Amino acid sequence: MKAKPPEKIQKTTNPSTRGHWNEMNRKQRREMMRKIQSEDISLEVVHPDAAGIDIGNESHYVAVAPSRDKQPVRSFGCTTGELKAMADWLKQCGIRTVAMQSTGVYWIAVYDILEQAGLEVYLVNARETKNLPGRKSDVQESQWLMKLHTYGLLRNSFRPTQEIRTMRTYWRQRNDLVQSAGRHVQRMQKALTQMNIQLANVLSDVSGVTGQAIIKAILGGQRDPHKLAEFRNPRVRASEEEIARSLEGHWEEDLLFVLQQEQDGYEFCQKQMAECDRQLNHYLEQREDRSQGAPLPEEKAQGATQEKERE
Repeated sequence: MKAKPPEKIQKTTNPSTRGHWNEMNRKQRREMMRKIQSEDISLEVVHPDAAGIDIGNESHYVAVAPSRDKQPVRSFGCTTGELKAMADWLKQCGIRTVAMQSTGVYWIAVYDILEQAGLEVYLVNARETKNLPGRKSDVQESQWLMKLHTYGLLRNSFRPTQEIRTMRTYWRQRNDLVQSAGRHVQRMQKALTQMNIQLANVLSDVSGVTGQAIIKAILGGQRDPHKLAEFRNPRVRASEEEIARSLEGHWEEDLLFVLQQEQDGYEFCQKQMAECDRQLNHYLEQREDRSQGAPLPEEKAQGATQEKERE
């Protein structure tokens, strides 16, 4: 083992030996190092009433200090009744704070039930607890979390209030629908291109007013490119003649079927987004207005995009 540098040794030895490190021979230095290493170095207990939970999709392993129970590590299932039994057992053991990893979404129900039971829950990042060497079992993982939490070595992750979480759920659902609608539009464009309907070359967005009117007419049986071009919105830069030329393709039943399916999927996503908007508005109307009369920032239109056909 390498000897500590003189400046570090001086901090740990008694005053009579300070400054004499360079004057010691090798044997004296080894003796001094043995004395330093034999000193009792212990961590400060920050959370004496701590427990650790290894979160799983079928069961959760919970560890408490051996002095708290004859069976300090127990396994609990994922049903609500078993999670409540977990909370009761922790309280019987005198536990006040619990640490667990944010594993998938399995931790959410555990977190909510333990919090409702009056326990302080630490939600920790798995990257901060992976330094235990070797392969860890579920039992070892829960014990490791308990030990780290006991000595205050884990940071609690931020979790927003229930009010924010509810609104976030609505927004995430709406965002998923927006992405799904975008995928339907992409597949609609692909089906049109396979039939050599080059609508995307004259319209910036086939989900706009003009694009949707033309697609619905195609699905309704219209095949005349000039009649389809009459659905052109005046704000579209391309002329009716240009649009008519882009609609001269070959119609195939299988691709028209795909186009119909994707159009139906797109319309369904639009309907679901409208439902999300109504639910969000209803939820916000029930909340206290904290804006203090401040107006929302004005949205500035992007000129080129607006001119080109979002309609």
